[in-house]
Formats: sequence, C-alpha cells, structure tokens
Amino acid sequence: MDTIHEAACLVAGEWVTEGPYTDRIGPYLREPVSRARTAQSADIVAAVDYARRAAKAVARLAPATRAGVVARAAAAVTAHGERLAGLLARELGKPLKDGRGEILRVCDTLSVAAAEARMIGGEVLPVAGWGRGVGNTAITQRAPAGPVLAITPFNAPANLLAHKLAASFAAGNTTIVKPPPQAPAVSTALVELLLDAGMPVEAVQVLHGGGEVGERLCAAPEIAVVSFTGGVTAGRAVARAAGPKRVMLELGGNAATIVCEDADVTEAARVCARTGYSNSGQSCVSVQRVYVHRSRFDQFADALTAEVKALVVGDPADPATDVGSMVDDDAAERVVRETAEAAAAGAAVTTGGSRSGSVMAPTVVLAPPREARVVREEVFGALVVVLPYDTFDGVVEECNRSPYGLQAGLFTHDVRRIVTAWRELEVGGLIVNGSSNFRLDHVPFGGVKDSGIGRESPRWMIEDFTVTKTLMLKGLTIWGDQ
Repeated sequence: MDTIHEAACLVAGEWVTEGPYTDRIGPYLREPVSRARTAQSADIVAAVDYARRAAKAVARLAPATRAGVVARAAAAVTAHGERLAGLLARELGKPLKDGRGEILRVCDTLSVAAAEARMIGGEVLPVAGWGRGVGNTAITQRAPAGPVLAITPFNAPANLLAHKLAASFAAGNTTIVKPPPQAPAVSTALVELLLDAGMPVEAVQVLHGGGEVGERLCAAPEIAVVSFTGGVTAGRAVARAAGPKRVMLELGGNAATIVCEDADVTEAARVCARTGYSNSGQSCVSVQRVYVHRSRFDQFADALTAEVKALVVGDPADPATDVGSMVDDDAAERVVRETAEAAAAGAAVTTGGSRSGSVMAPTVVLAPPREARVVREEVFGALVVVLPYDTFDGVVEECNRSPYGLQAGLFTHDVRRIVTAWRELEVGGLIVNGSSNFRLDHVPFGGVKDSGIGRESPRWMIEDFTVTKTLMLKGLTIWGDQ
C-alpha cells in the first residue's frame, strides 16, 4: 500500500495534527489514501475569532504584494503538478489525464488572479454634473469585504479551491477553507504551496469535516462572504445557515447540447464523447442531454456510441485511461439504477449501463421519455442521453424545462440560431460548436435558476469579495466650481 497522506487542520496560524481523524478510502484502490484531522467545536470558535483579528493585517497588504504571492504559487503548482495530479487520481479516481488538466487550470487560475489583484482600483465620480455636487469630489475604492468562507466540492477540488482562495486573497481578505471530505490531501497540499509562496499564515485556515462543520462556519457572524460550490440541496442549506450575509452559490446542472442539422455530426459526437465522460461525468456542466435534429439522430447516435466504446476505462493512474472511477460505489450504483429505469421506460441503451465497484461503464441512453430521471434530474455520472428534436424553437423550449441553467452547447453554422439560442436559452453561458463542458478560467462562469447565484472567475469573484467604499471631499473639487 502507498503512503497515506496526512491532512492536518490549519487553525489560528498552527497546523493541528492531534485529535480525531477520518480516513479517505480511494474509490479505485479501495484502500485508505489520505487521513484528515477532523475539526472540532473549539477549532471552529478559534478559527472564526482568528479570522476576525487577522482581517486587518491581510487587508493592509498592497495589491502588488498579494499578486506576487499568487504568481509564485502558480509557478510552484507547475513544479509540483505530477504530485498533485497523482493525489487526485488516488483520492478521487480521477484519470491522470484529467488530473493533469485540472492542475494546468489551477496554474491559469492563479496567474489570472495575480493579474487581477494588480487591477483593483476605484473611480472618481462625476458629482459636479449635478447642482448639489458642485464644489465637492467623490472617490470610490474596492475594499476587502472581510473574512471569507470557501467551501469546495470533490469533483474539481484543486481548481475550485484556487478560484476561491486566490480571488479572496487578491481582494485582501483572510479565508477559511472547508475542503471536501473526499479530497482532503490535495486541498491541503495546495494551501501548503500557497503558504510556501509567501501567503501570510493570517490569510488562510483549513478546517476538515462534514456538513456540520460547514454549517457552523456559515452561521458565524465573523464571516462576511460565503463562497460555496456543490449540490443544490447543500447549497440551500448553506444559504439558510448563512442568513443575511453575502452568499455566492455555484450549484448543479443538467447541461444540454443541441446538434443542428447543419452541424458536423462526426465532430459533434467526438466532442460529446470526450466531454461527457471526463471525470466520469462528475461535472456540473458535463454533457448530459444531447438534442439532435431528427434527420441526423441515427447518424449521431451511431457515431457517439462508437466513440464511447473506444474510451479506455480503468486505472486512473494509467496515463492512457479516459474514464476512471466515480467518487464512490453509491454514486456508480445510482447511475446504474437510473439507466435501468430509463430502459424499462422504453429507452435504448447502446453501451454501458453496468459498473465494476465504483467504475461506471460509460453509458449512452437513446430517446428516453422526457420525464425520465436521466432527462429531468442531474445525473452527475458517466451517462449521456440523446434525444431527437424537430424544430429549433421547440428544442430551445425543451432545454429550458430544466430547473437548472448553468451552461449549454450548440453545434451549428447558422448565425441566426446562435443569436436566438444566446438570447432565449436560460443559462449562464453558451458554447458554440462545442459541448456544454468547456470552460476558460478567466471567463465568468455561473448559472441561473437552481444552478446558483454569482459568477466564478477571479475578476468577477474579486467583485464579490470586495465592497465599494466612498470618500466624499466637501468643499474640495477637482472640477470647476462656478
């Protein structure tokens, strides 16, 4: 058995190793791979009190200082990329090629956050444009909002931690990180690299544990902003616990991709196969529903099935593997169960539908009823549904039936359809001639409806992690006073 990685709590400037631990059993290896020290009630009290006291010290750091730390961390992550990708493979069963991709994104995210830290500023307001403002000057600045709570998910634990922690620090805040119980080691390793890069210990704390730890942290009055990524049910619990404070939620999805009759069907099938099963489909924008014009439906279904059958399934530590394991056996069994329900209702399963432990065979489901769970709910697994449509207006309406609205894909060369879809689809983002599962970390990302509140990406997150402060200079003007 390989080394078990210890994940300590970082509380009030000290790494805490003594106390109760929880083991993470790797879903593919089926043996302990990491051990997280579980935060206790006293740790939570100490952490929020320290965050309150540390906030001023972090806020006093110049933007250039913050930017330098985050930029150095990006370089460190590059140097340690293979180790971090290996941790993702062991803790989560994420294929090495997907883990390497996530670590590349971490480097991008940190680099962008460093650049955005240098751009924080304010503006001189045109107060002299109205009579009562004549003779005065007003200036604004973006000031740190105060202690931030960052609650991160298991499916992209490194990159989403980078988004939250780097943007919060770039904005001048101290942050309490509550990592996912499924990925404590990789989360802690990233925090350690940031500290080694010069992030002051006052700027970050790490508390491991389950929902009860997150709930208590959300409710703490010392916390100014909560940034949460996870499921809808948990997101609602976070909002209730947080009460009247700023809460940013990036929640679930049931992503739709539309393939029009003028599309390159072969290419669309290839892209959907590659992006529908990466990380075993455990992504809020993973390809789930593909609507194909009826005239091209059979062609697409055959091409997609062939592409999916060619995917390499197995050991996530093997660089050739396309599909590793899901987060645990229960998650894989749920996908098996939902596939069987769809088949019983009349759908055709052209490949997959079974599991071996936590490894879900990549599954294609054709033409299930529109009320089937694989159509109506978020699958969050290695399954793609293909459905026929007849009219473009009709398929847009069908896509919008979902309570989710995170991101959609559209394959077409018709600019009128592109504009119509961008205007009419109830989503936060539209990917043209690509699937729903595409993201650049310097572009705003987030959804509408049950998919959440706010946008992720360093620039937009810095806005959420800062407040506007106004300075009014009465009787002192940079404008004419006549």
